[in-house]
Amino acid sequence: MTSLDKPTEDTQAEDAPQQDARAVTEAALFEAFGGVRGMVETVLPGLLFVTIFTINKDLHWSAIAALAVSVVLVVVRLAMRDTVKHAFSGVFGVAFGVVFAMMTGNAKDFYLPGMLYTLGLALAYIVTTLCGVPLIGLILGPVFKENLSWRTRNPGRKKAYAKASWAWGLILLAKCAILFPLYWWANTAQLGWVLVALKIPPFLLAVWLTWVFLAKAPAPIDVFAEMEAAEKAEEAEEERRAALAAESGDVSGGRHRR
Repeated sequence: MTSLDKPTEDTQAEDAPQQDARAVTEAALFEAFGGVRGMVETVLPGLLFVTIFTINKDLHWSAIAALAVSVVLVVVRLAMRDTVKHAFSGVFGVAFGVVFAMMTGNAKDFYLPGMLYTLGLALAYIVTTLCGVPLIGLILGPVFKENLSWRTRNPGRKKAYAKASWAWGLILLAKCAILFPLYWWANTAQLGWVLVALKIPPFLLAVWLTWVFLAKAPAPIDVFAEMEAAEKAEEAEEERRAALAAESGDVSGGRHRR
């Protein structure tokens, strides 16, 4: 390798902020969407339901098993003092599916609340983007400690959030376009296995596209750091004024003694 082939210190210095930004983006996405463990907690109840139902066609045992594993996942999170938002969302989703299926007596209705939620979420991504407040920005803004500063102070980042929200909305709509016809035409086992198969790949695609858009976007504005800096500046100004007042008092006292 010649000296021209070797990366210079200037090039490495220029690449460092980009690498830091990508690392921060990866960590934020991992936190927001639960990572590998969150995906497992999302897939496992539905997988258990369709597996048991495929074997014995028993709606009650399938539903009870799915709900039980969801509760166990929450208990494990609590025991490890870990965040439980993903596990709790899974419990509520499974509980709605169990109640709905038990009320109608149709095992396919176990999946219907989740399918309707997916459709609603897809529309939310699209509508909020059209309104100028992309949903993915509302979700990730607090994670990046920028809150809503991207709306007015960081147009490049707002554009990236809009692209990511469009990606999420269209991917989820495509998923719904596959699942809802199957809800009417396929049997419970067929619908269940297709739904399980479509849990992870669309999610990973949406997360990857979000990472691509945000990795190329301007860095987030840390509004929390700004507020802390403003508070410290205000405290320093108050200390300066107090010192000036004390110094003025000492000068006045000296003159009076003279």
